[in-house]
Amino acid sequence: MSVSTTRARHRAARRPATPLTDLATAATGSIAVVGRRTAVAAASAGLVVSTIAAPAGAAPGTDAAASSLPAVDTSSLTAAARAALAAAPVVTVAADAQWTLDVPAVTVVKDPPPPPPVVVEKKETRRSTAAASRSTTRQSVSDRSASAEESAPAQEAPAASAPASANGSAIAEIALRYVGVPYRSGGTTPEGFDCSGFTSYVFRQAGISLPRTSGAQKGAGTVVSRANAQAGDLIWSPGHISIYLGDGMQIDAPRPGKSIQVRSIWQSNPTFIRVG
Repeated sequence: MSVSTTRARHRAARRPATPLTDLATAATGSIAVVGRRTAVAAASAGLVVSTIAAPAGAAPGTDAAASSLPAVDTSSLTAAARAALAAAPVVTVAADAQWTLDVPAVTVVKDPPPPPPVVVEKKETRRSTAAASRSTTRQSVSDRSASAEESAPAQEAPAASAPASANGSAIAEIALRYVGVPYRSGGTTPEGFDCSGFTSYVFRQAGISLPRTSGAQKGAGTVVSRANAQAGDLIWSPGHISIYLGDGMQIDAPRPGKSIQVRSIWQSNPTFIRVG
């Protein structure tokens, strides 16, 4: 019977691992990375980096792996920087050097005169002016309207004396006082009358108020027929108005250049209006 013998295998002897060993290994790796990065930065900036050494107070007998640090060759790292400094030109400036500056010529231009001040009217003044302007405009338009419609007709009868039928009529008697007063466009006083200014003034003396224009005076009373007309009634025709004196006669302010006068009715189809 054969007997086989199996020999036991043993691991090779190795340094015992302790927590201190792991710490030293990690520190050595970190220092190596820092050393490489520092060397690269020194080469780029042209600086000289000293070799990292172990602390002077390290206790003797420390593990060799914990105290060994990677060496950095600073001479090779700074060689390029030293060569660049040696090749750089030297700049020197004399002690009596002077600086000069070219200044362009400056032309002074006189400021233009200031603009005239802007006059700002107060709102009250503008409103008052606008109101006065509107009032003047309305008066002017009214005068022009009255002048246009009160202008004398083309046909005109000769002047005559007042008929007997005018006696007894207060309106007719008042109107006859102003025979000879000159015609004045827009006039409403004895200094001068237009046709409706004359009739409104005469009726006002009798205590009766009439509108200013002949067109408005047409609607101030009642229309009567010619056969029933009496002294003191109004006689209206387009653009003109007068006062009836009876017997086919009237008194009115004819046209510019004429005066208040008594004359026969020349209108072809007048309207007779009784006021009051």
